[in-house]
Amino acid sequence: MTKKTFTPPAVPETSTRRHFIHSCAACSACMAMVPLMTMNACTEQKKMRLRIIYSLHDVVQPGPDWPNVGFDFAPVMERIDATLIEHCPNFEFISSMASGPEDAEKILEQDKNSEIGGYIVFQMNCWNRVVQTIVTSAKPVLYADFQYAGSGGFLVYTAGFIREEMNNVGFIASSDMVDLIKAVNKFNIIRRGGTTHEFVAATKRVRQKRTPSPGDMNFAPDDLTTISPEECVRQMKSSRILAVRDEQSSPAEPIMNIPMEFVSFSVLNEAWKAADREEARSIADRWQSKATEVKDVSFETLENSAAMYLGMKEVLKTYDANAISVNCLGGFYGGHIHAYPCLGFHELNNEGLVGACECDVRSTATMVAFTAMTGGRPGYISDPVIDTAKRQIIYAHCVASNKVFGPDGAENPFSIMTHSEDRQGASVRSIMPAGYLTTTLEIAPQRKEILMHQAKAVGNDPDDRACRTKLCAEPVGDIEKLFTMWDQWGWHRVTFYGDLKEPAYALADAIGWKVIEEA
Repeated sequence: MTKKTFTPPAVPETSTRRHFIHSCAACSACMAMVPLMTMNACTEQKKMRLRIIYSLHDVVQPGPDWPNVGFDFAPVMERIDATLIEHCPNFEFISSMASGPEDAEKILEQDKNSEIGGYIVFQMNCWNRVVQTIVTSAKPVLYADFQYAGSGGFLVYTAGFIREEMNNVGFIASSDMVDLIKAVNKFNIIRRGGTTHEFVAATKRVRQKRTPSPGDMNFAPDDLTTISPEECVRQMKSSRILAVRDEQSSPAEPIMNIPMEFVSFSVLNEAWKAADREEARSIADRWQSKATEVKDVSFETLENSAAMYLGMKEVLKTYDANAISVNCLGGFYGGHIHAYPCLGFHELNNEGLVGACECDVRSTATMVAFTAMTGGRPGYISDPVIDTAKRQIIYAHCVASNKVFGPDGAENPFSIMTHSEDRQGASVRSIMPAGYLTTTLEIAPQRKEILMHQAKAVGNDPDDRACRTKLCAEPVGDIEKLFTMWDQWGWHRVTFYGDLKEPAYALADAIGWKVIEEA
C-alpha cells in the first residue's frame, strides 16, 4: 500500500528565496541564519526554538556530486522551511547551512546563549560531516535524508549512530513530507519535559507506523540454475580482476581467492587510443539504434565510449582477465583517461564478463563470484537509497546491464544519458524488469563475510537527481534492520536477479566464510 505524498505549499519567489541567498552570500562561514517566524512575547514563552541545519556544499552545487552539479538547493530548503512553519505550530524555526565540522562548531557556539531546544539536520550532500558535531550538544537531534542527494552519508552516519547507541538522535528517511512533519512534532516531548531517549523512541514509532505493510511477495517465475560451490570456486580461481586505480601497474594479492592485478591508467588509455574507430562507430550505431532515447549525448561521445569499450576488451585479452574495474572519476577528472567507461561496462556485463565502477575491488569480486555461480548473470553495483514511505530500497547507479538474466536472456529497455553527477560523457538508464526476486550481496575479505539481503523488484524511478538507473525494490524482511550495516560495509551493494540465498550460504561454507543477513 502506498500513501499519498504530501505536497507542501509553494513559497513566493519574491522575498524568501532572495533573503535566503543574500544571507548566505554575506556569511563567510557558509552559514545563513534566517529567522523564519516572529512572535510576541506571550507566544514565545509557549514555543520551543528549533534550528534546521542543511548539511551541504553550497546553495548552488559547485561541482560533481549527488544530486548533480549546478543543483539549486534554495527552493528545496525554502519548501521544507515553509512546510514545517505551517504544520508544526508549537515551534520557532531558525534555518542555517553548514558545510562541515567547523561551521557546525560555530553554530553550537552561537547557540549556547540562544535557548535552542533541538536540531533538525538535513543531509543534502552525501559526505559533509555536520551531524557528528551537532549530536555532541546532547540536545535532541532529528536527522533527515534529502533522498538522491545526501543518502550515502545519511545511511553510513545513521548506522554509526545506531551502533553507538546514541540516545539523542532520531532519524527519518522518507519521500513523504508528512513523515517529517510527524517526526518534528515529537519535539513536543522535550517541550513538555520529556527525555531525549523518549524523543528518539517516538520518532522510531513514527517511522515504523508510517512504513507500509509488506506488499505482495509472490515473485515472477525465474528459471535460474546455479553451479555447485566447488565449481564456482574453481571458476573464481581461474578468473582475473584488473584494477585500474592510478598510474601504477603492479601485482596484487588475490581477493576472495580471485587473482587480481593493478593496471595503470596509461595502459588503458593507450588501448583506447589504438581502438579501431570504424568498429567503434559500428558499436555506437548499435547502441544508438537500440536505446529508447539518447539524451544530451552526441554521436561523437558514443564513438568515444565505444572506443573505451574496445580498449578495455583488449586489455582484458592481454592480461587473460575477465573482470575490470576502473577509477573512472579519478581517471577522467585527472585527464588520465578520455572517455567514461560506463557504456563499456554495460556492454561487458551484457556479455557475461565483468565491468565494475570506481575501482571497487570488493564489489568486482562479488560480481565475479556470483556471475560465475549463475552462469553469466550480471551484478549491478549501486549506491542504495532507503525510502520508508514506500517501503523500498532503491539501487542507483550510472552503469547497469540490460540483460539481467544473462547474455542469452531477454533484453530490457535502456536509454543513454550523460553521467549524472557532472552531466558529461555517456551512461545508461536501464529499465529493469519488475516482479522478480533479487539478491543483493557484498563481500568483506578481511572478515571473511558475505553480506546479503533480498528484495522484490517493483519498478524504476526516473528522478533526475543522482544516478541514472534506479531500480526500486521492496525488501524481504525487516526494513528497519537495513539501516544498521552501512558504517561497517560502506555504501556499495551488488544486486543480482534470482534467489541466491542458498548458493551464497553454500559458497560461504565451501571457502570457510559466513553470511550476514542485513534484513
